Amino acid sequence: MTITTWYLESTDPAELRPGREPEGSVRFVRAEVPGPEFARFLYTTVGGDYQWIDRAPWSTGEWRDRVADPNVETWVLYDRGTPAGYAELEAQPEGAVEVVYFGLLPGFLGRGLGGHMLTEALRRAWDLGTRRPDRDATRRVWLHTCSLDGDHALANYRARGLRSYRETTEEQPVVQGAGG
Repeated sequence: MTITTWYLESTDPAELRPGREPEGSVRFVRAEVPGPEFARFLYTTVGGDYQWIDRAPWSTGEWRDRVADPNVETWVLYDRGTPAGYAELEAQPEGAVEVVYFGLLPGFLGRGLGGHMLTEALRRAWDLGTRRPDRDATRRVWLHTCSLDGDHALANYRARGLRSYRETTEEQPVVQGAGG
């Protein structure tokens, strides 16, 4: 199967074009004590339909190490108290912040939450340096997405002001048992 991967970035918080505010009781909250089980739940539930497989073999200890990493933050979107999606941010050298994972749980797709959640994730990426005085101020926010991701993922990233800086295409085998 041919997979195209797009790398997108923003180098100025003023480039952010906010998505529309959702109706109802929707909150974007940092998981300040993100246990390994919760992190695995978010990853597998959001990524199950998109062949997110890199962390599938991780042990509980590997998940524990990831969520304990002081450079990593997990942010969860809640709709009326129910987890609806999440973003994992990682502070990197020289003021870069990667949106490592981002997505909605299957039952929350198509409800207009993705643009709002991405807006909030990008805001948290830009202000990560103010929450973490030991880190450099954010100078660049970046992420990548691929042709296996949701139908609206790339359009959402671009609509929020992220711009492509690299694109790759490669052949990859179809992974049996991946997907939801």
